[in-house]
Amino acid sequence: MAKRAGQVVMDVQVAALSAAAIGRLTAAAQATLRRFKAADAVVSVAIVGDAVMRRVHYAFLKKRSATDVVSFDLTDAFEKQRIFQIAVNADRAARQARKRGHSAEAELALYLVHGLLHNLGFDDGSPAQAERMHRTEDAILNGLGYGSVFFGARQKIKVKQQQTARKE
Repeated sequence: MAKRAGQVVMDVQVAALSAAAIGRLTAAAQATLRRFKAADAVVSVAIVGDAVMRRVHYAFLKKRSATDVVSFDLTDAFEKQRIFQIAVNADRAARQARKRGHSAEAELALYLVHGLLHNLGFDDGSPAQAERMHRTEDAILNGLGYGSVFFGARQKIKVKQQQTARKE
């Protein structure tokens, strides 16, 4: 299929995602691109499991673990059109969502937005950069109705740990 400007293509390789969920994830990508004046970018998103993510992570970053998201900016230096490719890990999203107390879809949306932000110039290499990036993710996800997925989850885990400590 030929890709055109502003197109987000979802390739769901694992996990049973409804058409509505795929539509909401596509909307998350489009909202992120619009926010940073990159709405004409072409984005390919692969929703994969641990095994595929482990292979991708090793092939490109020489790390043997499965990670949450890997993103690539395939934009040609001589072309105006921005082209991004992102792989998000549905298996990890399901595990993290259970741990953090929100839906797997919200976790996948977090990974997708995170990958796009990297493609759009964000970095999370230092604590200050990471905080800026995660606050931006939550602002985007809040606007889409997912809530504060990153910081909201951290707060839920902290409260749960405090409750457990009080019981002991």
